[in-house]
Amino acid sequence: MRNRSIDFMDRKFFRFFKIFVALLFLWFAAHSIYIIADGISDNGKRADLAVILGNKVNDNGTLSTRLEKRLESGISLYRDQRVRKILVSGGLGKEGFYEGDEMKEFLVSKGIPASAITVDNQGDNTRKTVENTLRLRPELHFNSLIVVSQYFHVTRTKKLFREKGFQEVSSVSPDYFEWKDLYALIREFPAYYTQ
Repeated sequence: MRNRSIDFMDRKFFRFFKIFVALLFLWFAAHSIYIIADGISDNGKRADLAVILGNKVNDNGTLSTRLEKRLESGISLYRDQRVRKILVSGGLGKEGFYEGDEMKEFLVSKGIPASAITVDNQGDNTRKTVENTLRLRPELHFNSLIVVSQYFHVTRTKKLFREKGFQEVSSVSPDYFEWKDLYALIREFPAYYTQ
């Protein structure tokens, strides 16, 4: 009798576990569809400021392709007169380069006036970039902004701005996709709800 009871409990637990895993997978799938759709859409809005989030600078000081593509998106926004100013934000990478400084150098080399670019070298993560951007608001005089990052990243970034009370935020992402985006999508799932 006792063995039957244990067997019944085991089956009940296993059934509950299967349902839990299925619901978690459905939640992840719905979330991923939402952030992909949001991330690749561009509503064409204009804004006072583009905020370009940093990414890896290689050991030799060149920019990772992912970072270059973000910057090229920012250049397009500026040249199309969708933004008046650009804020580049990143931290000190393990390679020994401040992402913000390297990003500004790239933008200037592509013809963006240095006077239109502000550097934030303390943007070590998405939350810090958001906080630092809003701290610079009195100096930069912006009431709207466009976040520039990978498609899987912009939804969370916009959410963080809105949680800080800044509502006029839209986004642009480069047409650049890598296999490691799959890992990033998985990582974004808990980050969206915890950061």
